Amino acid sequence: MDEVKVISAKIPEEVYKEMILRVPEGDRSSFIRDAIMEKLQKTPKPDKILELEERFSNMEKEFAEIKKYLADLEMLTYERGKANPHTFALDDLDHKMVDYLVHYKGGTTPEIAEYLKTNRWLVLNRLRRLQKTSRKQLGKPVIDYYPGEKSGKKKAWWINEELTET
Repeated sequence: MDEVKVISAKIPEEVYKEMILRVPEGDRSSFIRDAIMEKLQKTPKPDKILELEERFSNMEKEFAEIKKYLADLEMLTYERGKANPHTFALDDLDHKMVDYLVHYKGGTTPEIAEYLKTNRWLVLNRLRRLQKTSRKQLGKPVIDYYPGEKSGKKKAWWINEELTET
């Protein structure tokens, strides 16, 4: 242990009586010292927190820059302002749905479900997620639902050809 300093502390009489009962006379000083050390270990250092906040802020800025570069690279792969609809697909089922929509330019939920041999509610939820994700990233969805009649189909999902490069 390093050099020791003497301190005085005022504590309530109840706490003092409890300490006298529980801690033997020769061990009280080390008991108080250990209690203070334990409490200090649980209390974070303010300068450390500030340093961590600054590092975290810098990391956020760098990640934002990296995301921007990656987005630019993705757009360079396709025409400027156009996107690959497959980038919003998470798994094989999503890729198959996008393939169907690209090939047929659109389709109803039951048609896509029959093609994939799966539940139409699963297909509907996946299509909605693809629509929401692409809208969030591009500002416009790469697939869109149109409830009216278009190309002989009613209530169908359509690939947005002005946004996609296929």
